[in-house]
Amino acid sequence: MINSIKYFEEECINRFEKLEDEFMKNPQQLAEYITGITSELHQLGLQMIRESLESMDEMLQKSPVRKKNWVVESHMQKQLTTSLGEVRFEKTLFTNKNTGRSEYLLDRIMGLKRNERLTEDAKARLLQEAVQTSYRRGGEEVSLTSEVSRQTVKNKIHSLKFPKKEKPETKKEVEYLYIEADEDHVSLQFRNEKGDLKESENHQKNNCLITKLVYIHEGIKSESPRSNRHKLINPYYFCGVSHGEGNQVFWDEIYEYIDSHYDLEKVKRIYLNSDGGSWIKYGMKRIAGITYVLDGFHLEKYLTRLTSHMRDSQGDVKNELRKVIRSKTKKEFEELSDRIAEYLENEAGLNRVREAKAYILSNWRAARLRLSHEEGVKGSSTEGHVSHVLSSRMSSRPMGWSVTGAEKMSQLRAYHLNGGDMLELVRYQQEEQPVAAGAEYKVLGSIEIMRSEKSRHGEVGKYTEAIRHSLSFRSKKGICFNTHIWGL
Repeated sequence: MINSIKYFEEECINRFEKLEDEFMKNPQQLAEYITGITSELHQLGLQMIRESLESMDEMLQKSPVRKKNWVVESHMQKQLTTSLGEVRFEKTLFTNKNTGRSEYLLDRIMGLKRNERLTEDAKARLLQEAVQTSYRRGGEEVSLTSEVSRQTVKNKIHSLKFPKKEKPETKKEVEYLYIEADEDHVSLQFRNEKGDLKESENHQKNNCLITKLVYIHEGIKSESPRSNRHKLINPYYFCGVSHGEGNQVFWDEIYEYIDSHYDLEKVKRIYLNSDGGSWIKYGMKRIAGITYVLDGFHLEKYLTRLTSHMRDSQGDVKNELRKVIRSKTKKEFEELSDRIAEYLENEAGLNRVREAKAYILSNWRAARLRLSHEEGVKGSSTEGHVSHVLSSRMSSRPMGWSVTGAEKMSQLRAYHLNGGDMLELVRYQQEEQPVAAGAEYKVLGSIEIMRSEKSRHGEVGKYTEAIRHSLSFRSKKGICFNTHIWGL
């Protein structure tokens, strides 16, 4: 840090003064003034990072504790990509006396995997952009001054693991709870490997993958007292591409969330708003006490298909169909649908009416509930949410996915919308390093080091705090870093 301070005093202050002088002469050039200051601060920041890294490496070289088990092997120039920019610095390769294993101990202390070039903040920045736009943009936005390849972004996303939602200490008490479910269809480049997509008898490739969306909420409220816009109350999202037995796991996760966050004994009813897809109806079997309600979008879609040939009278006919669904019988609905079909002469139109009629009949009770205005039944928002959560990133533009890519991106979208912190997600990926073969001590990973530090602080904290007040900044820095060397 000392060299950085000298650099600031000898170089930066003089440049800041020149920038200010130019701005005073030309007040219209505020943009140039701000850009110049930003550039100087940027360079100073990179200098400070480089000096801190090399300072820690130097302390490792001089440490008597390190010398007990590790010897200096070599010194190398390395490069790290941070969110601020590229940092080049010198670090030391050490070899363990007992195992012969060579390792950059500074990397271990900082929690960097072997050959890792991206810092945690850079990875978080990469994910934050990629979840919203594209792999390419994620690579471009990883740092202020540099970028990484699209393939690097893809690899990071494909390897993601996601934490489970922490259980609250107390459960919420609500009268009604809502589950909304829908799906999006994305195009695949391949399923397991390139070239494995096969054509059907109709010469269509099996390149469609269903991505599933389920979200839980407590109802709907206005965004503001005078606003006509509404928002969900405490929504929580689940996304994935599960199929077969995976559907069971998917719905079990949803039930686990509901059961751990809500006092189900106090819930009058749980409503499931959906289009009645088979994988969604399967969820009703996994979660007891659910009342299925056909979502408004799909009900209106099929009412429109039933009546699209009625022209000027379409609105009146749709209203009549709604009345029948709301308060009359299936037989009366069928009779009205058949009368509507009499106005058709072509087979395509007849097939369209038959399909719409069959869909509503197969979801009869759910359609009736949608129109009945029963207490607790709220408007559904599944179609809009599919567009917002999945389609806007995964299917609205021409793009092809792998199964793994689609699964991880849909999960990342859910994590993002649930308010997940990308830096926390990056840190969740860290795996503890294994014990080296033949070693007489445990090789600690960064997470374990941090845990040990917390417990050790209780033992030496009072002593450390007592001596800090009488020590120089450099000495204090050495004491802080040496606690991490002890963790080795």
